[in-house]
Order: sequence, then C-alpha cells, then structure tokens
Amino acid sequence: MDKLLNEFTGTVRRAVDDYKMIEEGDKIAVGVSGGKDSMLLLAAMKHLQSFYPKAFELEAITIELGFDGMDFTPVADYCKAHDIPYTCVKTDIKEIVFDVRKEDNPCSLCAKMRRGALNDAIRSRGISKLALGHHFDDAVETFMLSLLFEGRISCFRPLTFLDRSGVTQIRPLIYAGEQKIANVAAALELPVVENPCPQDKASKRKEIKDLLKAMSADYPDMKSKVFGAMQRLPLAGWEPGESWRDMKNKK
Repeated sequence: MDKLLNEFTGTVRRAVDDYKMIEEGDKIAVGVSGGKDSMLLLAAMKHLQSFYPKAFELEAITIELGFDGMDFTPVADYCKAHDIPYTCVKTDIKEIVFDVRKEDNPCSLCAKMRRGALNDAIRSRGISKLALGHHFDDAVETFMLSLLFEGRISCFRPLTFLDRSGVTQIRPLIYAGEQKIANVAAALELPVVENPCPQDKASKRKEIKDLLKAMSADYPDMKSKVFGAMQRLPLAGWEPGESWRDMKNKK
C-alpha cells in the first residue's frame, strides 16, 4: 500500500512542481466532496506533506449540499486517524437549486454556490489556497465541452488566482487519469461517499465523456494528444512553470 501511495504521490508532485502550486508556509485546504478523486487527493497531499521541501499546512473542507443519505462520518473518521483538521459546512444548496428554483440546468448554479461556500469557508479559517480534485480526464472533457458546445478554446487552469476572493485554486491531480484514480482509491480502501445528485449521470459532461470513450476505442492516445495540445498551444495558464505570483503580476 505504501508503494502504491508513493507512486501516485509522485504523479501529484510532478504537477505541483510543474505549475509551482505550493509555496513555503502555505495553508492549503483540500475541497473534499467525498468522492474518490478528492479523497485520493487528500491522501496524496497528506503523504506529500511528509517529505515535500516546502513546508505547508493541510486541512480538509466539505461543503454538504443537503442531499439525503450523504453521511460524511467516514470522511471525518479518516481525517481524525490521519491528523488532518476537518470541517464540514452544511448548506441548503440542494433545496435552493432543485426545490425552490427548480432549475432546468442546475449544474452551473450548483457549482457557483459550491465555489462561493468553499471560498467563504477557507477565508474564515485564514486559508488562501484551495486544492481541487479535477484530474486529467476532467481537463480534456472541459476543453471538449467548450469547443463543441461553446465554440471556444478554453479550460480551467492547473493554478488559478481569483482576484475577488483572494483565493488561489490548485489542481494537483491533472496528470492523473480517472481510471488510475479509481484503482488506487479502491486499493487503498479510501472511504467514498456516493453522490445522489439526479444530474450526475445526465449532463453535457456525461455526453462528452461517452463520446471520448467511444472515440478512444479507435484512437487510444487521443486524450493524451488533446492534453498535450493544451500545454503546447499554450492554452492560457497551461504552460508549465508559471506560478501564482506570475499570474498576479500580469493582472
């Protein structure tokens, strides 16, 4: 198990180093949804903390959306066992999005409210850096979503400084594929909280995921080529070597 976590953390460290995600003395919060991605990110960041040359503090924060049946007790127990400070913030996001507003396309509003709640939570704790569980497949899918549905070349960035909130978002899993994450999370027996959101399997992202899966059957390296193109263009924020300080100075 230690060898497996060591190997995976090496992938995380490569992303952290390439995009200068961690500075000496950082206080970093991992946004933990309870899914396999964020739980493995938390495990890898905790392991990285033990040997990374730049010392940083680590916490875990969950934004509880209000869906019935989501029990984050196993996540809290995991954090306690690994000496990770853990905060679970209860919200009424589910009620607002689905019950009150009855949004036809709820994902955008839900994501916006989650981001706001996360930013508020970490700022109240004096934290200015947020680690999110977006991975390699998420990046390729987001790029393709923008291209096919919006007619533009765009994607979230590995490192993003948000002016309004003063929060820097980092995505240390961008070199890790979804299947690899699933395999390692299962092997490490990480606690996973299932997402009961009715939109989870019926979104535009799911359409793109299915399209890429079908195309990859004939072109196995297609996603790697798309990802490489994002770095070589370079797509804004995707050229390795740019730190959050560089990004702030460009404002």
